Amino acid sequence: MPNPPRLRAAALTVSAVLLSTLLAGCGDDSEDQDVTAQKLSWKDCPAPNAAEGGGDAPSPLPNGDEWQCATLKVPLDWDKPEGDKIGLALIRAEASGDESKRIGSLIFNFGGPGGSGVTTLPAFGEDYAKLRTRYDLVSFDPRGVGRSSPVECLNDLQLDAYFQQDATPDDPAERTKFLDDTKEFNAACEDNSEKVLPHVRTTDAARDMDLMRQILGDGQLHYFGISYGTELGGVYAHLFPEKVGRAVFDAVVDPTEDAEQGSLGQTKGFQLALDNFAEHCVSQTEDCPIGDSAQDVKARIAKLLKDLDSAPIPGLGLRSLTQTAATSGITQSLYSQDFWEYLTEGLEQAYDGDGRVLMLLADSMNGRNEDGEYSNLSAANIAINCADDKPRYTEDYVVRKLPEFRSASPIFGDYLAWGMVSCADWAVAGAAEHPDVSAAGSAPILVIGNTGDPATPYEGARKMVDALGEGVGVELTYRGQGHGAYDSKNKCVQSAVDGYLLDGKVPTAGTVCS
Repeated sequence: MPNPPRLRAAALTVSAVLLSTLLAGCGDDSEDQDVTAQKLSWKDCPAPNAAEGGGDAPSPLPNGDEWQCATLKVPLDWDKPEGDKIGLALIRAEASGDESKRIGSLIFNFGGPGGSGVTTLPAFGEDYAKLRTRYDLVSFDPRGVGRSSPVECLNDLQLDAYFQQDATPDDPAERTKFLDDTKEFNAACEDNSEKVLPHVRTTDAARDMDLMRQILGDGQLHYFGISYGTELGGVYAHLFPEKVGRAVFDAVVDPTEDAEQGSLGQTKGFQLALDNFAEHCVSQTEDCPIGDSAQDVKARIAKLLKDLDSAPIPGLGLRSLTQTAATSGITQSLYSQDFWEYLTEGLEQAYDGDGRVLMLLADSMNGRNEDGEYSNLSAANIAINCADDKPRYTEDYVVRKLPEFRSASPIFGDYLAWGMVSCADWAVAGAAEHPDVSAAGSAPILVIGNTGDPATPYEGARKMVDALGEGVGVELTYRGQGHGAYDSKNKCVQSAVDGYLLDGKVPTAGTVCS
């Protein structure tokens, strides 16, 4: 994701779909006016298109059932509901249990913003098999994403060059080049996607979900939001509190922060995750192959990045591993403790002059598949964030903030500070300083914070609970590593989530799982 990505909203699961491949239907325009009267036509799912990340059509479910896809027609502009329509790509797995015990549909958003739910849900469908006993599992490509009128910016060859750029400029000439590249990227988004850019805000997606709820036949929205999906869920709860059913927010975005505060918090979060990785490596029974102590591990990483700034090493094909690509690869690997072995391997190789593994990790971060095709994850991520976030940060502002970011992390400080300029000269004004998620009158929402989460730091869960309002948010703490809690397979977390979604049992506020 460009300049670098707005990582605070990235979802582990979206990147993991791509990484597993590397390391080992549905949008249309319509003249129909009454979108509330439509009926969905469910069919076998096609293979994901390039914007969704490519690959094969989803494999059958363990019991042999096929995934089904459909298109939901929504207004391009919710302020003009009788105007142009666009199609949202949906996917579902019908409930596997007794029909008499079926609750309804459980809608997932896995984050990004910019992640394709149509590709992510089947990739991890088995993780939600228990929930499927009483729900149809449903996900979608939000507007601007995948098959749903995707935002388009640069082509694949241009993106290869773009992600090779120096995103941590050290002098005026490098800063000029970086800012020029940012403006060119943003201008390409306007040239190729001018029609959709004003209409990809989170409030638009929340309205889409309420229409989805109606067309799926549910009186209330049952929802599972991860990462940015928690922000989307919070905005939905604010707009439609009386329509909230059983909802879970996992890997929670802090709704009280503006873009700068979110970036700084994430800088601290990724540094914490790197600290934990380094401590874990040197605590193993065998010698850590990338350092003699935790401090040595981090010092060697810092030296590698400094060396790559002036002397990139061979990566994949004709692409070299640059400082920015290596930082992206390291960042990607900190989303899950399962990725730490790849980080260790990648660093070992890089110290020997081989950048392939770190480049694969960076490709996963940026939505590039092994065929050299990019999903529209990066383009959609920038478009949605810039449409949502009112602040526009300048070069001079970032330079003034660099000491604070570097103090928070010598590894990630520059990388995330310069990422704040990603909305420079954006074609659409940002909506607000931060989202409004106040939801008086909503049903209880289970809010799960992970103490080791790098992308959505733990403190955000408490901020979400407070912002939702008294009697709405119910906080649960997971003492673990990585981005998110439910997919960690922790039995305590899964028991609490399943108990609420399946049986309506609200966990005791303040429950701690480890």
